[in-house]
Amino acid sequence: MAKKTAKKKAAKKAAKKPAAKKAVKKAAKKPAKKKSARKPNAAFMKALTPSADLAAVVGAKPLPRTEVVKKLWAYIKANKLQDAKNRRNVNADAKLKPIFGGKAQVSMFDMAKLISKHLK
Repeated sequence: MAKKTAKKKAAKKAAKKPAAKKAVKKAAKKPAKKKSARKPNAAFMKALTPSADLAAVVGAKPLPRTEVVKKLWAYIKANKLQDAKNRRNVNADAKLKPIFGGKAQVSMFDMAKLISKHLK
């Protein structure tokens, strides 16, 4: 009895699969829409002045938030400050400790929140 129900279930699954493939083939035949170039958000491109602590790492001139993060990561990688065991964590040196609120180690996800306090 159990074998018959297993065969029926397998037959139902097999019947459903070709219908799904047909739907994919129909969708593939439609012409692709042209993608327009994405415009960057003005809030990300706004130049912000870093605090004195952050300026020691990224420079004193006003920079967009995206550039600040890029320069900070360049500094972290150049000084090998990423944690060896958990690469998501950043170990703070003397320059980064005031930016990270005195913490010795910070997650990369918390880093953006801590950096925003140092940008005006």
